[in-house]
Amino acid sequence: MEKLVDFAKEHPQWTSWIVLSIGMVVILVFSARDVGLLFGQWVAMIIATIAVAGLAVWIIGWEDEEEETAAALPEES
Repeated sequence: MEKLVDFAKEHPQWTSWIVLSIGMVVILVFSARDVGLLFGQWVAMIIATIAVAGLAVWIIGWEDEEEETAAALPEES
């Protein structure tokens, strides 16, 4: 358990991506269980869902990068 906590502290974006992907895939499977998708369609939908979760985490991370960059720059008077 301690290794998971250490990983989450060292890699917050990877952790966010994993957690968000799992949640989104669960919602996808729950929502589309009665649609009648073929195996290949399920695989494509799950891969697309994981990619969207990764993009969301990456875009949200832009704000963190901007704050870190602004904090690292010396203030101008």
